[in-house]
Amino acid sequence: MKLVECVPNFSEGRNQAVIDAIAEAIRSIEGVTLLDVDPGVDTNRTVVTFLGAPEAVVAGAFAGIAKASELIDMSKHSGAHSRIGACDVCPFVPVRGVEMDECVQLARRLSRRVAGELEIPVYLYEEAATRDERRNLATIRKGEYEGLPDKFKDPGWKPDFGEPAFNPKSGATAIGAREFLIAYNFNLNTRDTKIAKSIALAIREAGRKGVSGKFKHVKAVGWYMQDFNCAQVSMNLTNYKETPLARVFDEVCAQAEQHGARCTGSELVGLIPKDCLLEAGRHFIKKIERGGRGAGVPEPELVRVAVQSLGLNELYPFKPEEKIIENRISDPRPLIEMSLLGFVDETSTNSPAPGGGSVAALCGALASALACMVGRLTVNKKGYQSVSADMHKLCEETQEHKDFLVRAVDDDTAAFNQIMAAFRMPKQTGDQKAERKQAIEAATRQAIDVPLRVLRRVHLAMPLVEKAAKEGNKNSLSDAGVAASCSYAAAEGAWYNVSINLAGIENQDFAEKIGAEAQKLLDEVKQTANDIADFVTRSLKGK
Repeated sequence: MKLVECVPNFSEGRNQAVIDAIAEAIRSIEGVTLLDVDPGVDTNRTVVTFLGAPEAVVAGAFAGIAKASELIDMSKHSGAHSRIGACDVCPFVPVRGVEMDECVQLARRLSRRVAGELEIPVYLYEEAATRDERRNLATIRKGEYEGLPDKFKDPGWKPDFGEPAFNPKSGATAIGAREFLIAYNFNLNTRDTKIAKSIALAIREAGRKGVSGKFKHVKAVGWYMQDFNCAQVSMNLTNYKETPLARVFDEVCAQAEQHGARCTGSELVGLIPKDCLLEAGRHFIKKIERGGRGAGVPEPELVRVAVQSLGLNELYPFKPEEKIIENRISDPRPLIEMSLLGFVDETSTNSPAPGGGSVAALCGALASALACMVGRLTVNKKGYQSVSADMHKLCEETQEHKDFLVRAVDDDTAAFNQIMAAFRMPKQTGDQKAERKQAIEAATRQAIDVPLRVLRRVHLAMPLVEKAAKEGNKNSLSDAGVAASCSYAAAEGAWYNVSINLAGIENQDFAEKIGAEAQKLLDEVKQTANDIADFVTRSLKGK
């Protein structure tokens, strides 16, 4: 499914009725999922984040901009944040199955409609910009709303869409396409805005007086937040992959100390990609462990360490389930969210799912988890320095395999449920029978695909299990042996589920091809598992 994020910023952060009306206009569009509405009283600005398929997101953005143009009067607006219109900025962000070029086209399509139907001048920025000098949003905002009449007199600032005519009520809007932008504030233990502004100048890419700042992809200002009674360094991080958030945080802390102040915590405005927090978690764990043992740490622990280290709970509780974008769009995972006892009890009931496929996936996940544990207990241990680098890599890779296989626990049950739903379809007419037959075939292929992917993944993980057994900490040799046994159980269980569903496929060429692949994978996993078992047995017996 194609997914696009849209993050319009509206110039109203105090009138809750107006904020609610704009949010409802967006939410009312079919196919749109409203993720976050984050108003700021001091900035008098609300950041709205929503997701959906491309066409739905364009419709949602237009609905929000239209409602803002109806309810917000820019001639009466004031706030700490720079702005040019009722909807100040509206970016499209690719999330899943969408390239940046498509988001550029969405931005232009929306711009044409906003200018044509609402008579609001539009400037394109970032990846959608038609001129290099308009890529930077700060350049477009220069002079703000109050400077628009003069800006429109300059032929060089003719809007990309719409006439260069001042709209006193709605101003203008910047619409663009970009990568994830992280809006982030650093809290200082002072109310002195001079310190916050000095730190902002030091870290931002533009720097000060012709001297570049510390980081690329960083825009920053300093201000005083009355609600929290502290000065803040407010930052927009436009490429967290090239400029990691944790590095910026460390530098803000260092800069604050130079001024005799401290960075006491931080605040996230809107949502954040999971990868950004995971990288921050690794950054801080490596500092804590010093020996480079930050590899192979489970995602929830990485997130916990990142949140605590960044002080994201200082102003209000940071809720990963609400603030991490992937957590807001993830599919339901009822089985893996159960307790261990709950899953075992559910498996023991007379319901056919969860069944062998889900249990096979879980066995594979446990095998990778054990291999990772052995690796973690080996890295930088005395006598194992020569394999520490390999074990570090092993930990990272086995965590990825584990996470994949854990998700397959629910995927297998969902695939089985699709088959049951297809068999329950009506079959009174010829058309209904044909539709039912087609649905059963598609569901059966899905029921083959899930265990086949489990089998492929276990096959990929087997060399890592073998490495853990033969090169890992000898005190964990039995754990590596169990990992090998669980791996073979997972592979054989997945093979059973592939085979039983292949019997329902009419396309014999497809069935033979998949059957041959599954058999080959199983044979190779079995051979490696037997080799590991022999090695572990001989080692434990001292032979």
